[in-house]
Amino acid sequence: MTAKMPLKALLAVGASVLALTSLSTESNAAGDRVRSIELTADTQAANPNASQAAYLLADMWKKLGLDVKVKEVPYKQKLDTVYFDRSACEGAACFDMAMWSIVGRPERSDPDEVIYNLFHSSTGAKGYNYPGYANAEYDKAAAGQQVELDPKKRQELVWKAQEIQANDPSYIFFVNPIVNYAIRKDVFDEKTAVQQSGLGILNFWTHIGLTPTGAKKDIVLNTSDNLLNLVPMAIGGAAASWITDLVWDRMMRINPKGLPEPWAAESYKWVDDKTIDLTLRSGMKWHDGKPVTVDDVLFTFGEVGSMAPMYAPFLNIIAKVEKTGDRTVRMTLKTPSAPFLTSTLAKVNLTPAHIWRPVVADLKAKGQTLDSYQPEELIGSGPYKFTHWRRNAEVLLTANKDHWSPPKAERWILRIVPNMEATIGMLKQGEINFLSEYRGDFETLDKLAKDSGQIAIKSGVTIGVEYMGFNLKRMPMKDQAFRRALSLATDRELLAASAWKDQAVPTNAIVSTVLEYWHNPAVTKDMYNLDRAKEVLTKAGYSWVNGRLHYPDGVKDTVMAPK
Repeated sequence: MTAKMPLKALLAVGASVLALTSLSTESNAAGDRVRSIELTADTQAANPNASQAAYLLADMWKKLGLDVKVKEVPYKQKLDTVYFDRSACEGAACFDMAMWSIVGRPERSDPDEVIYNLFHSSTGAKGYNYPGYANAEYDKAAAGQQVELDPKKRQELVWKAQEIQANDPSYIFFVNPIVNYAIRKDVFDEKTAVQQSGLGILNFWTHIGLTPTGAKKDIVLNTSDNLLNLVPMAIGGAAASWITDLVWDRMMRINPKGLPEPWAAESYKWVDDKTIDLTLRSGMKWHDGKPVTVDDVLFTFGEVGSMAPMYAPFLNIIAKVEKTGDRTVRMTLKTPSAPFLTSTLAKVNLTPAHIWRPVVADLKAKGQTLDSYQPEELIGSGPYKFTHWRRNAEVLLTANKDHWSPPKAERWILRIVPNMEATIGMLKQGEINFLSEYRGDFETLDKLAKDSGQIAIKSGVTIGVEYMGFNLKRMPMKDQAFRRALSLATDRELLAASAWKDQAVPTNAIVSTVLEYWHNPAVTKDMYNLDRAKEVLTKAGYSWVNGRLHYPDGVKDTVMAPK
């Protein structure tokens, strides 16, 4: 497949050919030639920005004497190969590098989830740390920021973690995207769409507050994501998180200002720095009519832990959960936790014990976990009730009018549309009225809005980040010098301008530039330095023979080239 590239990108490709001539053509001591490396990416139709970025990266890295081949695959295949397969991956069937993204979620307003969960070595076997990154210095900073209650000292540790990751990258970060959402003004009162910092209008508060102005009462959104699972104890991607936000309640919610506030918990009180008392809101009911009780809280925060790998890091901080009254619980933490309200109480979905306790027992006996289990019926207590999920087509939620904060809309319908051009056509025709995912050309969207007069665009820089992850179990990605050189050879300004068409902010940090207090600005300075990249490789013993990169003397490549 050939990707169409803007002039600036084409010039960069030409420059890469010239750059090869500057590499040494002789080597007195060279190891094996670095094999062709495969970069796994989304398809052009599903994610045109990231797909084009992959081809630009392949050309950028030619300047280091590398041959990088882009392999476009459907999202599910990429997820299975990259995320779920944690084997040693020394054979040809495993991935080398993969395009990926961290989406903006409200609980990521606090840096803990990305700082700890993505890179701490304890999350490598089953959690988010799919590259298998292990760095003792990083672990110390990541774990330290969790227990540091002084904001300034915690900031220093968060900044330190970003510095370590920049110098010893398991990911190469590219950009914080500018998200562009749109709603039809002939269906909704535009003023009732809530802007949330780092998320835009695609957030929980908009979903429950967006107010229809006429006969059409449904919020109809879009995604290109073919959902894999919908359960309260796992996250199956961005679109799945929109659904779980609405079907299940949480003890706390992140408000539009990015701060945690009571939700299913009517109130809370810190007894000391490791003990918190919570009062459950009265009158809550599950969607099957049964009451939400303290037992459900005990089950969610006390029994689910090890059975839910994606949520384990947020639950493992809890030493014990105790019932102290008909509506009150006490949680005792193992250590003080600065992000606990946000990263645990505002993230973990309240789960009905009467439904899930037997499931947990059965899966535990089989040695299985909850992230691969999918029930037919989804029972929550949230402002929307699950109605149906037609795979590869749509998810339908119905307003829970008995909720203490019921939605203004009657139904919430998510259409699964893998093609961005088709999505624009559906928005134009009114088949969707909330453009919740758009990775196409902004000018196309802007023209549609101006021509229609009935479409309002809402934009903003997101908490999320686009990046590429290494498989640290394979050569040459095992080598810190190799990874560091590729990061230095990555022109993020070009990626933002060409692949994301100026709808993104270049970055080299996991913490978004939107989170000004937590984002370390030092790691985003001098991000692109090709000469420095070559120096890093040379110092590590790499050399060039006929323009192609070779390992240090005596090093043999034990990995077969991908087919």
